[in-house]
Amino acid sequence: MADEPLVLGIETSCDETGVGIVRGTTLLADAVASSVDEHARFGGVVPEVASRAHLEAMVPTIDRALKEAGVTARDLDGIAVTAGPGLAGALLVGVSAAKAYAYALGKPLYGVNHLASHICVDQLEHGALPEPTMALLVSGGHSSLLLSSDITSDVRPMGATIDDAAGEAFDKIARVLNLGFPGGPVIDRYAKEGDPNAITFPRGLTGPRDPAYDFSFSGLKTAVARWIEAKRAAGEEVPVRDVAASFQEAVVDVLTRKAVRACKDEGVDHLMIGGGVAANSRLRVLAQERCEAAGIRLRVPRPKLCTDNGAMVAALGAEMVARNRAASAWDLSADSSLPVTEPHVPGHDHDHVHEVSKENLYS
Repeated sequence: MADEPLVLGIETSCDETGVGIVRGTTLLADAVASSVDEHARFGGVVPEVASRAHLEAMVPTIDRALKEAGVTARDLDGIAVTAGPGLAGALLVGVSAAKAYAYALGKPLYGVNHLASHICVDQLEHGALPEPTMALLVSGGHSSLLLSSDITSDVRPMGATIDDAAGEAFDKIARVLNLGFPGGPVIDRYAKEGDPNAITFPRGLTGPRDPAYDFSFSGLKTAVARWIEAKRAAGEEVPVRDVAASFQEAVVDVLTRKAVRACKDEGVDHLMIGGGVAANSRLRVLAQERCEAAGIRLRVPRPKLCTDNGAMVAALGAEMVARNRAASAWDLSADSSLPVTEPHVPGHDHDHVHEVSKENLYS
């Protein structure tokens, strides 16, 4: 175990300042500082607020992670950081911090892809990823189907959302129902006490001529909002729990149906689900039922590892080190639209670490 790479990962793509430390595929620390409460009064994430929160939380969160892992910064074999996609300002805070620590320590720097990290984190829970693996990533910013034959170099997009991501739809319906922000956890909670068959809401892009693997939740969001408005206009009470359950069922029905279909079409017998919405209890249950019926093995990390965290970045960074992937250059920058086909941002041919003066840069 001591021979496995010890890597620190930094995640700042949105409103979570995450710092994780892993040794190989073993999680040693997962420290998170969330600014979600600061965004709640706005009903969504405010980029400038997120960036400032990352600045304030960065050093204390790194120190907390090192203490939790029982290691020092000098023990690390590398520093990994989310280079994109995400909010530009938020990403820049993380990338700048990672570059500073890597330079001061004389350690290799790895700028990695946020989406690929969400896939790789499952290794911390269930061991090495099968190759290939189909991944369904569902969060506030992404609803994607991805086929990975090598998480460090080969991730192929199969389908994606053409409008609102699943997490965005949860947030918007929660707002219409006056349930607050973020919407995912509260919708899930209310749905447990409601009837998922009470109201028939539309399933977007599920017709025979629609794209097989793409997602659309804008029409569903509009249909639910109009249904609620009609009830209120008629002076009737809105059955919040039934609406939550029926809306949630429409979302997870489409997500799981398309994911299982993609696995069958590609001959892949493993499905991994990640991203914040993967913490949804109904998604987990329905995915398990449909995967078992199709002979597909389902892999879903525990809820804490599904939301944005530094552990997932460290996991991908450790995989980069283990497979001898090229480190990133010192001119690494944040890329808010970094494509998933680029699991990491390699540097130049030469080893940049050897150019660093390691004397008295970090104490």
